[in-house]
Amino acid sequence: MRGPSVLTPLKGRACLLRRFAPVLVLAALTGACSSGPAPATYDLSAPTSRIRGAAAVQVLVNEPAALQPLSTQQILVKDASGSVSFIGGGQWADNLPRLIQTRLINTFENASQLRGVSRPSSGAVADVQLVSELRRFEIATPDNQAVAEISVKIVSDQNGRIVNGRIFRASVPASAVDAPNAARALDEALSVVMLDIVRWVSGSHLPRREDPSTAMGETQPPA
Repeated sequence: MRGPSVLTPLKGRACLLRRFAPVLVLAALTGACSSGPAPATYDLSAPTSRIRGAAAVQVLVNEPAALQPLSTQQILVKDASGSVSFIGGGQWADNLPRLIQTRLINTFENASQLRGVSRPSSGAVADVQLVSELRRFEIATPDNQAVAEISVKIVSDQNGRIVNGRIFRASVPASAVDAPNAARALDEALSVVMLDIVRWVSGSHLPRREDPSTAMGETQPPA
């Protein structure tokens, strides 16, 4: 007489291992990936210089617009064909457009005599706004050049009219296409661009908001 079809403990254990083997392998691979070293984090600097002009003007600096490859923390590499890749082992300290906005504000504070510089979220009332686009921020191969390019428009905060516009670009050789050297060269190129932007804005003829009392038709009492 045949006995009941029951797996022995040893056979049952073997079947369970076969059933869950792919899951165990995937978990092992995931653990191996997560145990790798964290990427080094690189910041951008805000250069210091004394630039005269436009002392009585308040400026709002918007976050630069950027395409998706530049709207990350990755360090970008672009070859002559336009193919894009990223450098492993390193990343920027923040989302790149937001980080550049902060360092450009810092550069204005360090270098210019403008009355006030801030971001739109501060709620400050400004004379003009800087509206910009981050066009390039990459290591260009095979020449290994760190390229920073930003398009900037000065916009009247009172009526939205574009007062002036210009494209700023700088390139600096990168000694190697790795995270430390790429970050260093890109930081140098951006410093040149940001100082040029501050110099240009400070030397421009910028519109100013009317004094509130003048705008409402108020007059000063006679002495």
